[in-house]
Amino acid sequence: MSLKNLGIKPPQVLLPKKNVDLTKWAVVACDQYTSQPEYWAEVENLVGEEPSTLKLVFPEVYLEEAGAAQRVANINDTMKKYLDQKQLMEAGKGFIYIDRKTAHTKSRKGLLITIDLEQYDFNPGAKTLIRATEGTVLDRLPPRIRIRENAPIEVPHVMLLIDDPEKSVIEPLALQTDKMEKVYDFDLMMNGGHIEGYRVADPNMEEAILDAFTKLAKAEAFASKYGVGPEKDVLLFAAGDGNHSLATAKSVWENIKGGLAGEDFDNHPARYAMVEVVNVHDQGLTFEPIHRIVFNVNGKELLQDIVQYCARNNSEAYYQEFSDQREQGEKAKELTAIGGHHVIPYICGTIRGLLVVQNPKYNLAVATLQSALNDISKNKEALKIDYIHGEDVLSSLASQEGAIGFYLEPMDKHDLFKTVILDGVLPRKTFSMGEAEEKRFYLECRKITKE
Repeated sequence: MSLKNLGIKPPQVLLPKKNVDLTKWAVVACDQYTSQPEYWAEVENLVGEEPSTLKLVFPEVYLEEAGAAQRVANINDTMKKYLDQKQLMEAGKGFIYIDRKTAHTKSRKGLLITIDLEQYDFNPGAKTLIRATEGTVLDRLPPRIRIRENAPIEVPHVMLLIDDPEKSVIEPLALQTDKMEKVYDFDLMMNGGHIEGYRVADPNMEEAILDAFTKLAKAEAFASKYGVGPEKDVLLFAAGDGNHSLATAKSVWENIKGGLAGEDFDNHPARYAMVEVVNVHDQGLTFEPIHRIVFNVNGKELLQDIVQYCARNNSEAYYQEFSDQREQGEKAKELTAIGGHHVIPYICGTIRGLLVVQNPKYNLAVATLQSALNDISKNKEALKIDYIHGEDVLSSLASQEGAIGFYLEPMDKHDLFKTVILDGVLPRKTFSMGEAEEKRFYLECRKITKE
């Protein structure tokens, strides 16, 4: 199977010129710390006037502030300036092997590639080689589209997963770094850890990567692995992080491609998107829960609304309050052991409790909670839902007046592919690949416009 049929090819990467401080250059994904403006204020202070990807992206913490159109224009202008002033230089064509160290893991291995957006579909029921793992919220795409449709370069934070239990694609590269060109090696800001990158230039190494991907994509092996029939189309890549950024790239390409034909269609740089691929079996990859917090509400009234929503959907729900966290935890463990229902701990100011849903409509507690919150928010415009990494952060935010936080359990990462194959996309923000500071940092760039 060719690289084209696999939907991948080696990227032509742009990296900052030698005198740029890479620690100030690389910043975490824009959809992190969305309820913590102090994080982004500290990043801005750290970066100052230095070249940085902070000036090439739109942190979502600022989405609701005035001046969004000007911020988008500034982003596109800065991209052009960095190219014109040679702040970004070609680092050679080829896959890049990535080794990321964080406060939580000694090593998480990845491979930087470009994927063919013709092989990707984010819609429910997709049968393409590359698919979303969570539902795409179309309302989240316009700000990203406004940036990308006028952007000369892309700066990715997308991470795709492969299900490679034999560790045949990425892991062998860890033993061959002496045969590759090291293209970066530095500490990431804000407790982000350390990152190293090595360009794969040897044709034999590239061929070995291709062969390994080809074996993963064979229909017979796919059917045997997941116990499915031949009617199930092969899923090679599942979007783990950056679902909406990848959907943005797809949307922009769909708008461009109608006027193209022949080689212009086949080779247009916007047809591709640069991503990092990680093996779901990598020991350095963990799935963390993404908790929910709701602002601008009376906590008890919201709980009552959830109970009523469940009743309308043929489920029974109730909530209990407890005097302390220990009592809450013991009761949650007791109810969970019984099974047959969802048990969702919550915190509202100084009050701790449990939301219990019996005979739930959905298999996952996150789906039950998210469907209720989505429905309730339709009639309460002031209500704001946010998605939080870390129990300590959730507890702190939920202690504020007019807020309630819900704790969720992590999903087993080994269930991801089979769940998506059999059940389709998961609810939005079902899982997180690591803690917030472990997310992919913006670092490498790639041109997405014709010369």
